[in-house]
Amino acid sequence: MIDQDEDRADAFFHALADRTRRDILRRVLAGEHSVTALAASYDMSFAAVQKHVAVLERAGLLTKRRSGREQLASGDVDAVRSVASMLTELEDVWRGRIDRIDQLIQGD
Repeated sequence: MIDQDEDRADAFFHALADRTRRDILRRVLAGEHSVTALAASYDMSFAAVQKHVAVLERAGLLTKRRSGREQLASGDVDAVRSVASMLTELEDVWRGRIDRIDQLIQGD
C-alpha cells in the first residue's frame, strides 16, 4: 500500500513539475477542452501537447473522452485534492519540526 501511495505521489509530482502541464491542468480544471484547442494555446507542436496531456492522464490528474473526432480533456478535482492532501501532510511534518526547534531554542 505504501509503495502504491509513493508511486502515485511520484506520478503526481512528475506531472506537476512542468509549467506547461500545470497550465494545461488549470485550463481543464476550469472546463473541458479539446486537445486541439489546448494545442492552439501553446507555441509547440500538437504532438508535444498530446504528450503533456498523456503525462497528466497517466498521473490521474485529467481524463480524456472521445466526442466524434475530438479528444476532450477534463481535470480530475479529486486527484488534485489528493495532491493537496499530500502537501498538507508534508507541511504538518515540517511544522512539527519547527515547533520542536522553537521549544529547544526557548529551553522548554
